[in-house]
Amino acid sequence: MSWLRVWFLAAASIVALGVHADEIGLVDARLRVSDGGLVLDAEFSLELNSRLAQAVTSGVALYFAVEFEITRPRWYWFDEKLGQRRLQLRLSHHAVSRQYRLSSGTLQQSFPTLRDALEVLRRVRGWLVIERAALEVDAPYDAALRMRLDPALLPRPIQVSALTSGEWHLDSGWKRMSYRTPQQAPAPVESREQKGIQPQ
Repeated sequence: MSWLRVWFLAAASIVALGVHADEIGLVDARLRVSDGGLVLDAEFSLELNSRLAQAVTSGVALYFAVEFEITRPRWYWFDEKLGQRRLQLRLSHHAVSRQYRLSSGTLQQSFPTLRDALEVLRRVRGWLVIERAALEVDAPYDAALRMRLDPALLPRPIQVSALTSGEWHLDSGWKRMSYRTPQQAPAPVESREQKGIQPQ
C-alpha cells in the first residue's frame, strides 16, 4: 500500500508540473529570407501565474530563453545541423520609476504595466537565425523553436524552490516546422513598425 501511495504522489507531481509547463504556447512562427539570411518572426502565448507576477513586481528578474535549431535533411546520411541560436530576454521591475523593463542584449524598453511588457515579450520579430551564405536555393529545412523560463538565472534561494515547485516551470516544449527556401532571391520588403523584440 505504501508503494502505491508513493507512486500516486509522484504521478500527481508530474501532472502538476505539466499544468504549469504548458503556460507558454507557440501561436505562430514564420521563417523568411532577407538580405542578411533566414529570419524568424514568432508569437507565443504567455501568462504569468500569480507567484511569478508577484515575484517580478517585488524585484526578482525573470529570464526567458528563446531557442532555435535548424537542420537540412539528407537522404544519404544524417541530417546536417546548420546551427542553433539562443535569445535571452530579461523581465524586471524598477521600484523607483515603477516601470517594468524588458531587455535583450543592449536593447531595453520600459512599460507602465506588466501586461504591456508581456505583450512585447510574447513576440520576436526579425531574428536572424542563419546567415545567407549558409542557405541553398530551393532547399528544404527543418527547424525547432521553444521558449522557456530559465531557472538557472533565478536568485539562488529561489532556484532551490524552483526544483520542487511547478509554479517556476514555464516551457513551451520544442515546436517543429519545415521550410523551403525560394527559387530566387525575394524582392526587398518595406519595413513596418511592429511590436515585439527585435534582436540586434
